[in-house]
Amino acid sequence: MLHDRVLVRPEKDGAESRTAAGLVIPVTAVGPRRLSWGNVVAAGEHVRQVSVDDRVLYDPEDKPEVELGGEFFVLLRERDVHAVSQSADDSGPTGMYL
Repeated sequence: MLHDRVLVRPEKDGAESRTAAGLVIPVTAVGPRRLSWGNVVAAGEHVRQVSVDDRVLYDPEDKPEVELGGEFFVLLRERDVHAVSQSADDSGPTGMYL
């Protein structure tokens, strides 16, 4: 029933973030538009580039939220996914692909 859509569980956004060098960035320093990371929990039959358990980068603005079993999810079209992250334990090179 998802067709070309993916159901994403948003990652919890902490009160502040840290850079790779260890600098703390408070929430007040973050700009108005920010992309978010989430994990794919379901994918439609016509989704080609994303699969279940992938970590994806998306724009949370104006995306429909769905509540299932007391948990919130975001429903995205496959074209709304900006990037997919690879895990560090894969045997190949790590990073992201667009």
